[in-house]
Amino acid sequence: MEPVSRAPARSALPPLHIGLTGGIGSGKSSAAAALVRAGAFLIDTDAIARELTVAGGAAVLTLHAAFGDSVITSDGALDRTRMRGLAFADAAARARLESILHPMIGERVRELSQAKQGADCIVFDVPLLAESAQWRARVHRVLVIDCESETQIARVALRPGWTREAAASVVAAQARREQRRAAADAVIFNEGIAIAALGRQAAALLELWRGLPRNPVEQ
Repeated sequence: MEPVSRAPARSALPPLHIGLTGGIGSGKSSAAAALVRAGAFLIDTDAIARELTVAGGAAVLTLHAAFGDSVITSDGALDRTRMRGLAFADAAARARLESILHPMIGERVRELSQAKQGADCIVFDVPLLAESAQWRARVHRVLVIDCESETQIARVALRPGWTREAAASVVAAQARREQRRAAADAVIFNEGIAIAALGRQAAALLELWRGLPRNPVEQ
């Protein structure tokens, strides 16, 4: 009798690493929530940045020294709105901000991913994934959430503390949609669909990718 070939059990495979990205207002956070509901462990680099910049956060003293009192709130946290305006108006300020935050974020990502190596799937929510060459070597698949730039601006302008002009400046400063799509293994076009439909598409991709062979990736 011929031996039966079977796919390796999930437990025998290294954790599936998915890089999730998309421009501001694209619906990336809704896709991330759907992937978590489908059993993935989420590492959100934006959430890590917020942890680093609350009052007493590890990055606050360095940011204060680099940018002065104007970007620190009365309670000692980073004034994210003021810092965002400065960073997107001045490329040098943005580079200085990233040089402070990105190494700290990277270290925290490594800590969290190593602690979760028993997980079936780890999703890395990285807004700047397409702009960073290092991420391709750290994930098995890249999922991009995409929509029209005008839709991004309209969605973000509805958020508290945002104006249409501020939203447009952030969209313009981020990677072009074509650049993100070129980095993708799959794209969900989040235009004219319900959040539930977006979630179903994300969950279906997760289930498909879970079944594919994969090798260990860089940590």
